[in-house]
This record gives sequence, C-alpha cells and structure tokens, in this order.
Amino acid sequence: MSLRWVVLIIVDVLLALTALYSAAVVRLGYREVANKLPEVSTFITSVIFVIAILFASHLMDTYDFDRNTRKREIFINTILGAATSFFLLSIVFYIDPGFMLGRGILLISIAFFVLFQYGWHVVFYLVGRHAPRFYRRVLVLGTGPLASQVGEFCSSHNRNFTLTGYAPCDGNRATERENQNENIVVSHDLIVENADGLVAAALKAQANIIVVALSERRGVFPLRDVLRCKLNGIEVMDAPSFYELVHGKLMLEHITPSWIIFSSGFRRTIYIDLFKRYIDILLSLTGLALTLPFFPIIALAIKLDSPGPVFFRQTRVGNKEKMFKLYKFRTMSQNAEEKSGAIWAAKNDPRVTRLGSYFRKSRIDEIPQLYNVLRGDMSFVGPRPERPEFVDKLNQVIPYYSTRHFIKPGLTGWAQVRYPYGASVEDAIEKLRYDLFYIKNLSAFLDTLIFFETIKVVLFGRGGQ
Repeated sequence: MSLRWVVLIIVDVLLALTALYSAAVVRLGYREVANKLPEVSTFITSVIFVIAILFASHLMDTYDFDRNTRKREIFINTILGAATSFFLLSIVFYIDPGFMLGRGILLISIAFFVLFQYGWHVVFYLVGRHAPRFYRRVLVLGTGPLASQVGEFCSSHNRNFTLTGYAPCDGNRATERENQNENIVVSHDLIVENADGLVAAALKAQANIIVVALSERRGVFPLRDVLRCKLNGIEVMDAPSFYELVHGKLMLEHITPSWIIFSSGFRRTIYIDLFKRYIDILLSLTGLALTLPFFPIIALAIKLDSPGPVFFRQTRVGNKEKMFKLYKFRTMSQNAEEKSGAIWAAKNDPRVTRLGSYFRKSRIDEIPQLYNVLRGDMSFVGPRPERPEFVDKLNQVIPYYSTRHFIKPGLTGWAQVRYPYGASVEDAIEKLRYDLFYIKNLSAFLDTLIFFETIKVVLFGRGGQ
C-alpha cells in the first residue's frame, strides 16, 4: 500500500464527511445539525455514506494512478463514482429508512463531494504525483543483468519508486571492472562510485532502499557494508523481495527453497483458517440464498440454448492435491472434448455455446461453485483449481507449481483479479506468480481487497473466455 494511495483515501474520507455535513447545514441549519451530531444514528449514517462513496470510487477506478492522467479522465470517473454511490445509498435507505438522508441532503452532499473530489484529485494527480516525498529512492547493489532488471522495475511508469543508481559490488575495483567491461550491462552514467563504502554511496544518492541484485554472491557479497547500511536505517532487500513489493507477484526465476523457508510470509495459523472457513460459510450461504430463486430461469435458458445437462461436473485438484468434483452451469456443447481431449479454453472457443459465452464473461456459470465452498472443497478466495491433466503437465515444467495446492482453491483469487484468463503454459507461469504472492501474504485484508476487486471484474466482464 503506497503512501500516495493512503493520502488520497484519507483526504477523500475527510471530503466526504465535509460534503455530507455541509449539505445538512444548507438544508437544516447549523443549530439542528449540531444537535444531531451526538446521536448514534448520525454516526452510522455518516459511516454508511463514506463507505458507499469510497466503494463507488473504487469501482470506477478513481484511485487507479495509471487511468487518471488527464482532467477529462478524472472528471468522468468522479461523475461515474458519484452516480454509483447515489444508487448504492438509495438501496441502503430503501432497506432501512431509519438512516435515510432526506430533504435533498443526499443529492446536495453528492454534488458537493463531486466538486471537492474532482478539485482534490486534479491537484493530486497532476501536481502532487511528482512530489519527491512520495517516491522511495532505490540504490541497486550490482551492475549485471539482474541489477538491470531491478532498475527497470523503477521505470517512469512506476509511481512509488525512483532509481538513484547502481553501486558496484567492490568499490575498489569499480574502475578496473568498468575498463574490462566485466558483467556491466547497466548504463555507466548511473553507476555510483562507492570507494568510500556502500553507506557513503547510499547517502550520496539519498537512497532509502538498497536492493541486492547480485547474480553470484559467493565470495563477493559485501557483508559488512550492507550490515552498516542496515544499522544506519537504510532498508535492505533482495531482488525477489523488491520485485514482489513492486508488482504484487513473485519472481519465480530467482527464488529458492531457502528464500521461501526464511521469508517473512508463507504463514498459516489456526486463526486464519478458522476465519476463512467462517467467511466461506457466511458468503456461500448468502450467495446461494440470493441466487437459488434464479436457478430455474437459468436452467430453462441453458436447455433452450443447447441440448445437454444444466450442470457441468469436472474433476479438479484441490487442497493437498486431493481430487474433488467442481460444479458449474454448462457453457459448452455436450461432449465438447470427446474428440480433442482436455484442452484449455481459448478466445472465441467454438465449443462454447451462445449463452455460455455470456455466462462465462459475467461469471454466472460459476455460481454453483458456492456449493463447493459450502462443502469445504474450496474457499471463497484462493488459487483457482486446475484440472489434473494440466496439473501433471505443469508440475513437470514449472518450478514450485505444486505449492499452490497447500491451501484450498478459491472461487476467486489474486491471479484472477490481476491477470486475464490463462490458456497456456506461459499464462500458468504468470498466474502462479500471483498465486504464490497470495499464499505468502495470506491475510484478512488481502482477502477483502480481492473480494472488492472481484466485484469490479464481474461488473465489467474482465478476463472471461
């Protein structure tokens, strides 16, 4: 979570409260509003208003730094977020009129918030995004291919880190290595001489992070210099950890079993397991209760669209590589793999029915998997379960692929909200990077983030095939 994102959210919360109370003062007068402030219902209404505003802004990508680069995009996303929040709040007030913002307060408060948020985001995105205090300055220890790759992570499109330079591993031999052109693949202009030690080089570059990017550490790792940097308050991390921090996925090519063993993540406690199971039961029961009335309509539509059963059952690999039957609404023609065998779904797959194409994009076909979640075969959030035919193949060609089976598979997951539908070995590798990141950083916060990102994916039909 970057500092700029936290600042943006906190100010939006304050602006939402300001808009709400300003609207109330306009309609009711200062005295009446002051009398209502101590009431519990006022506090609850304020919380509901702020949550709806933030959630709607999140849905409309108002906090996406890559999408809001011009005033026009900021204005459109702000208007769409305001319309969505009005819709959400109208539903809440219809369900419980006790918290209703009457006498035009809702409309006025949202109008105020549009003005406040637009002005604030224009200033923040177009002016404040270049403020140096929001960037973490990175000094890369190394000058080889891995160091060059780390430098690319800090490229101009990244809004959290900036590269200050590369420090050779041995300051006394820096000139000699440069002359021999030994393992130096980075720009010579960015090499920071460290003849006086790594600490001096870091202070000269004003770096607050040192990333160790040495392809070979044996006999060349400057242990004392790096230790001094650590004790001087400069954060030190290796290339895989920095890659994880920047991209939200793991650098499979450069992680080792010892890195996994000694890393700060990959922890599972009984409390996390109990929490996830409680949430799984709650969400699956709620989801089934809301969708079961529509099952007959969906079943009739499937029958009218193409011959075959309504439900589709398929063997998938679950927790600890145990097999289970996954349930879906059928989206392909009957006996679709009778001739081809097990193959990945592709874009414009001819096996998919007309109705099935819509079901897959809207994720309606996955509703029956709520039953798998309720049974305990799956969790609501986790790596997507794969077919055993593909797992056998992927285990042979992808290192650490089996580690994704150490937790329950999920109805949705970090890979699903960060990467489009996978249909090849290369896609499986990329999705594994995200799955391992999720397993390493398993937490209630990450599950909540994935849940809200999934809502965006479903609403806008992203990634389905």
